[in-house]
Amino acid sequence: MELHGKSILGDALADSGAETFESINPATGQKLGPAFHKADAAAIGRAMQLAEAAFTDYRQRSGAQRADFLEKIAAGIEALGDKLVERAVAETALPPARITGERGRTTGQLRLFASLAREGSWVDARIDTALPERQPLPRPDLRRMLIPLGPVVVFSASNFPLAFSVAGGDTASALAAGCPVVVKSHWAHAGVSEMVGRVIQEAAKACGLHPGVFSLLQGRGHDIGNALARHPLTRAIGFTGSRRGGLALLSAANLRPEPIPVYAEMGSINPVFVLPGAMEQRGQAIAQGLVQSVTLGVGQFCTNPGLVVARAEPRLEQFVAQVSQSIAAVAPASMLYSGLCEAYREGVDRLAAAPGVSVVGKAAQAADPARTQAGPIVFRTDATAFLANPDLSEEVFGPATVVVACPKEGDLAAIARGLEGQLTATIHGTEDDLKKNAELVAILQDKAGRLIFNAFPTGVEVSPAMNHGGPFPATTDPHYTSVGTAAILRFARPICYQGFPQSALPPELRDANPGAMWRLVNAQWRQGNV
Repeated sequence: MELHGKSILGDALADSGAETFESINPATGQKLGPAFHKADAAAIGRAMQLAEAAFTDYRQRSGAQRADFLEKIAAGIEALGDKLVERAVAETALPPARITGERGRTTGQLRLFASLAREGSWVDARIDTALPERQPLPRPDLRRMLIPLGPVVVFSASNFPLAFSVAGGDTASALAAGCPVVVKSHWAHAGVSEMVGRVIQEAAKACGLHPGVFSLLQGRGHDIGNALARHPLTRAIGFTGSRRGGLALLSAANLRPEPIPVYAEMGSINPVFVLPGAMEQRGQAIAQGLVQSVTLGVGQFCTNPGLVVARAEPRLEQFVAQVSQSIAAVAPASMLYSGLCEAYREGVDRLAAAPGVSVVGKAAQAADPARTQAGPIVFRTDATAFLANPDLSEEVFGPATVVVACPKEGDLAAIARGLEGQLTATIHGTEDDLKKNAELVAILQDKAGRLIFNAFPTGVEVSPAMNHGGPFPATTDPHYTSVGTAAILRFARPICYQGFPQSALPPELRDANPGAMWRLVNAQWRQGNV
């Protein structure tokens, strides 16, 4: 596939804009052709108009038709073969095995949402049949279900060029719900974005869909995002990235004459609490697992643990020594792009300069700035210093973590209570530890979207039970997840039909139920007809 460097507007390409940019290999500094043209105001407006025009048709498509579309996208991504992997490696410096695995996750979640759309029960159909004889007032016939919101704008993430990008979970869930999608690609992997975008473009054509069901806008800078958030035809936003970026979109969306939902996942320090029983039984193994989790993907996962909290006791010293020894053996590696690496270095310098904080472990090999490399590092402080300095609980995106020693019985709970909202919180312990620290567990339930016991937070399973979200500022809306089948609920809203004849009802709400979809009929879940 020869790249053209232009934005995709339905079944057409945007006219070349005056402003261009190039992808850069972060490990070598090499510019990767071609020149990509930044989408201008006309391209943004055209993409949204096409999406609105497509919505009338696409929302009426059956779940089976949407499923066919998603499955064709998955097959098209696989058909790109090694060329997709090679371009992704060049644009991100991520290893081929990581990109190959991420491709499998991307196509897997596309097929997962296809199955969800085809089966159909996600619409949560509820039917209360009429009770004309009820006293003192009769009950009308009421039928409720979820319907798509409308055009959705998706912002690609820098750290997942496939799974949280053009055909990632936000796009898959929005398309499954019946919403056209306009994707703002991430400039750091524009080539991969174009390759996947063209697959979606061809899939829409092959499925006979309105071409406006998908568009891809290329470019860097905040102006494109602001324009999309403020555009009157945008009905919802999916975003994975920095707190600054997410809050900017949220502010723009809330200042509109008609505010819209912004589902932004903005990061987390993912605290890990190591309780005494676990420290005694498995301290060395936990230390080794911690280093692997902190350094996985050069610390560029939203679930890398940036905080470790444990009781100050002799076993903690052995634990810290093991962490220091293990992390010294981890070589520096290239981050996704230079700006991200610079932010990591600034964050590390900020932690190193904080009162009461010391470096207890770092990579033995020096990082090479010319190759955008970051080296892992571990800091240590105590509960008093940590609680006195809110800066210590801010995310440093990269392979860094802070170990907090707690001399007093109530320190663990105090630290948990002072944390902001998190994507995850982890507890290493025994059943007896959990009983003795019931207050800590209760606090963490209010702080995190996913509680993990005796494991590490890196690695997010794509499944119906997964929740990848959490209280603000981990996300802008703690009610929803961006991973797993429940992600589809972000892009739908409920509607109730009262007294409608069968012929005018959506198929999901009619008495006949040929697909044997699960529905709540007169307060009873059933798959049969009404």
